[in-house]
Amino acid sequence: MDHILRGLAANPALSSALVDRLVAIADDDIAEGLACRTDLSRAQAVALARRVEGSARALANEGLLTADDVDPALWPDAALALLEHGAGRPEWARLLVADPARERREKLAGCRGLPSDVVDRLAADPDVQVVAELALAAPADVAERLAAHPHALVRAAVAVNEATPPAALAALVTGVGLPPARHCLVCDREETPFVHDPFCPRLDCELPPGASCDGSHESTVQDIQHAAIGNPATPVAAVTEFVDHPSMLLRWALAARRDLPLRVCARLAADPVPGIRADLARNPALDDALMREPAGDPDPEVRRGLAHHPRIPLDLLTELARNVRIGATLLPRVAAASPAEVAALAESVEPAARMLVAQRRDLPPAILDRLADDPDAKVVKALAPHPGLAEGQLRSMVDRHGVRVLAKVAANPDASPALLEDLARHEPPVHRVFREVARHRRATAPALLLCLPDERARPVAAGHPALPPPVITELLADPDERVAEAAAANPSLPPAVMSELLLDV
Repeated sequence: MDHILRGLAANPALSSALVDRLVAIADDDIAEGLACRTDLSRAQAVALARRVEGSARALANEGLLTADDVDPALWPDAALALLEHGAGRPEWARLLVADPARERREKLAGCRGLPSDVVDRLAADPDVQVVAELALAAPADVAERLAAHPHALVRAAVAVNEATPPAALAALVTGVGLPPARHCLVCDREETPFVHDPFCPRLDCELPPGASCDGSHESTVQDIQHAAIGNPATPVAAVTEFVDHPSMLLRWALAARRDLPLRVCARLAADPVPGIRADLARNPALDDALMREPAGDPDPEVRRGLAHHPRIPLDLLTELARNVRIGATLLPRVAAASPAEVAALAESVEPAARMLVAQRRDLPPAILDRLADDPDAKVVKALAPHPGLAEGQLRSMVDRHGVRVLAKVAANPDASPALLEDLARHEPPVHRVFREVARHRRATAPALLLCLPDERARPVAAGHPALPPPVITELLADPDERVAEAAAANPSLPPAVMSELLLDV
């Protein structure tokens, strides 16, 4: 019965009186569904928070509780949620900064706009996890101060923060100008030298796999370097020397930076790790000459990365599309193509080029019509979900290419109810068609009934409002709880049935 009540809690057609009934019997699961309702009144939200204290935070996150409703001593998590959204009161922060629960002080440290005295207390918190959370998004002056914190974990958090001054980030990378860190999580907990077993059997162990310390906090120092290299506020001159670093992770982080000098790009283009070359291949820092090198890379991931470069020449992109599986995605270069380039791609003799441009959803009518009649199934499959296609064009696609395009045609937002029903009846059946029809806003009862026998489509179809009410009611008893819960959440479930369900509890 719990899954039925969860479904009812999310049912948008549930009357206010029945919502009251659910609030009165709510447990954690029911409260989670109720907290997401857009029609929950303030009185209902307060009553729910009183019934299930753990729901107060979710209700505050949804804006259903305000500062006037929340007592931070009674509902500290709700007070934290309002502070996170900038809707709390400063005096709450001064109360919560002394909370004995580290987790709450940690969440408080992640809030923006805290009073300066609260920030100072958090920066001096005895638990390093709280200070590290503060450092992740602290303003520039606080971040600069925390860059010299004696604990390496805090320094790693400062290195992530894009508000950290560039000079402090450079110092974190090089170590020049900062006193050495005195602690890390490893030497806090273990006698050094220590290397954490990646397959550590201790259930209560919180150290990352491979974490190590020989007194120099080496694994956390590498975390600091990795974070700073990936931080766009770090001066590029401070990180280019990592191009030959023995750590694959540091070179990989470097390859993603968009401000790399060409000489560094050239070195990374010869890196032995394919993933590094793949990330570099999509990097806008590459010029036209360097873009030609990855096109001949033996690793398909590198060539696939190059296909995602925002400035790749279209002739090179077309060549790549012939021999690399790019997938059903709109590439940045195709998305930015000019009208003339779009026309050229649509008229290309290469099906791969036509397939790329068919992924756009803003094609002019003439190009849309041209591609709808394309003889290549891959092109038509890419185009089929495009809005604006007429029913005759969609049916023609099915007639010419059959099962290869069926699911994509079913995903078209303009597919008619009659077409959706015909697709669900297609022989041989295509299972993905059932899922697409089951979630389609224009699906009718006959089409949905055809989808119900499919195991994966059944839970989706059970929640569709076009399903006949008697069928929805029957599905409440389905042995698959996902199906029954979806039926209980269906707005077409008869109100009398909703009432009966709640009378039984």
